[in-house]
Amino acid sequence: MADAKEKPVEKLTFEEALAELEGIVRQLEAGEVELEKSIAIYERGAALKAHCDARLKSAELKVEQIVQGANGPATEAASFD
Repeated sequence: MADAKEKPVEKLTFEEALAELEGIVRQLEAGEVELEKSIAIYERGAALKAHCDARLKSAELKVEQIVQGANGPATEAASFD
């Protein structure tokens, strides 16, 4: 998994990064990877997780901006029914 042909983490889409991260988790959970390779893929996994977190945060901010619109946050009467 951790070889020179891999795409740089920052170039991955959220979906690509998540799929690769899931593969790394499966490999590590299986326990069939030698120690040195485990460390290398764990490092890549940490980078992938950070990348996914950043992409999610960015998406959340965009959605928040859309919901708020150009006029700021919309206010509605609360319904307690």
